[in-house]
Amino acid sequence: MSTPAQLWQYRTLISNLTRRDLKAKYRKSILGQLWSLVSPASTLAIYTLIFGVVFKTQAPLAGNGTTTSFALYLFTALVIWNFFSAGVNASIDGLQGAGPLLNKIYFPPEGPVLAVIAGVLVQLGFEFAILVLINAIVGNLSWTFLLFPLLLIPLVAFTLGFGMIASILNIFYRDVRYLIGIVLQLLFYMTPIVYQIEMIPEEFHGFPARDIFALNPIVEFVDTARSLFYLHEVPSAFDIAYMWAISAAMLGVGWWYFARRAAQAVEEL
Repeated sequence: MSTPAQLWQYRTLISNLTRRDLKAKYRKSILGQLWSLVSPASTLAIYTLIFGVVFKTQAPLAGNGTTTSFALYLFTALVIWNFFSAGVNASIDGLQGAGPLLNKIYFPPEGPVLAVIAGVLVQLGFEFAILVLINAIVGNLSWTFLLFPLLLIPLVAFTLGFGMIASILNIFYRDVRYLIGIVLQLLFYMTPIVYQIEMIPEEFHGFPARDIFALNPIVEFVDTARSLFYLHEVPSAFDIAYMWAISAAMLGVGWWYFARRAAQAVEEL
């Protein structure tokens, strides 16, 4: 297992890997990095049309007391989901993509996974800026958005832990990427992104349906984001502690599993 001090020694290499991935992602495309904005914007437009216009899904009253915008309510959740989903998908190939380099020189095998997560974090930065700008334009910006680091740190930790497990499993079992795609699709619809969790019945054929949906850890991240940006509410100490606890647990399990099988995985590359 690489220590934080060892990873810090290789910070330049990790940052170079991040820049390489960002450049390679949009290489030879006409719009270049503008795709990082076009893609989430098109997703937002499609979901707003389907769920907001066709199915007439309603958003709650915003924190300013006058705005009711399903698009803004949806985009707040999509910013969180996009980071988690993109981070996990990028991590699947993180270790495998660095195989030739790992076989030539030594550096911590955690480095490539950290690099791809950092690249997705850059994308999150763009979406965060747009979210703040839109809230300012519609008059729904509050000081509560300054508490975003309380959400960001555990979100990154949770995604990194999940991604570390995915990157190792992908080396040994190539079907993993397809299974994770199914899991992410299931998690998306089990997370109140395009709907409010109050729309889920408390009980369904004797099962506590809403409580089962609430067990999805992504729900806490999405709810916290909407509290900070859309509703102008400060999350309770319990909600913040719970979010940090599940993130620490996921990061701990992911880091432990990665460290346990990293050497064998590198040999398989």
